[in-house]
Amino acid sequence: MILDAKQTTVAYRCPHCGSAVLSAVGLLSLSGSADLVKLKCTCGKSEMTVTYGKDGKIRLNVPCFACAKPHSFTVSSQVFFGKDLFSLPCPYTDLNIAATGEINQVKAEMARSELELLDLLEKSGIKDPERLKAEEKALPDPQIAEIVSYVIRELDEDGKIYCKCHPEGAEKTTDCVYDVELLEKGILVRCRTCGASRLIPTDSGLSAHAFLNSDALYLE
Repeated sequence: MILDAKQTTVAYRCPHCGSAVLSAVGLLSLSGSADLVKLKCTCGKSEMTVTYGKDGKIRLNVPCFACAKPHSFTVSSQVFFGKDLFSLPCPYTDLNIAATGEINQVKAEMARSELELLDLLEKSGIKDPERLKAEEKALPDPQIAEIVSYVIRELDEDGKIYCKCHPEGAEKTTDCVYDVELLEKGILVRCRTCGASRLIPTDSGLSAHAFLNSDALYLE
């Protein structure tokens, strides 16, 4: 008899060092004698617990980067293991502080929520450059690049990337193909036909968030 070993990816962001903490969590590991899985940040200052109850529900205790105390959530095992992406928001700020699901979607959501937090800090009037710089460093570059790449693909599919051979308002031709290249300081988008290009910065959370708020991409 072969058992269907249910498994999902769980992630939260450490409120102390800013690192994203990810781990695979399986139903078998939660159904053991301890019925408890701990996700600990490498800095040693925070941890998230996942508990499997006798009622079949999953209980999560999640550290929050906006509040002094962690938040508790209870979800069904069907939601916990069955969703491609399930986000857990802080009840006071509505910012997502944890996520479960397919690993790539979880990584993208962690990057998106971090950029949202960074934008909130900026709008709140943080004046200390060192603190803002620390917040930017808290967001790992690979995660910024991942979410920016996703948005570029979405804009391309929607026909919202414009260049010399595909100006705004004109229909995109079959010869108009956009290449995406990952560079040290950002992602370069270039049209094969006219050569127009644009570099989207991924070395700064603020710059990346400015791009995420755009509904079109213009190459020059």
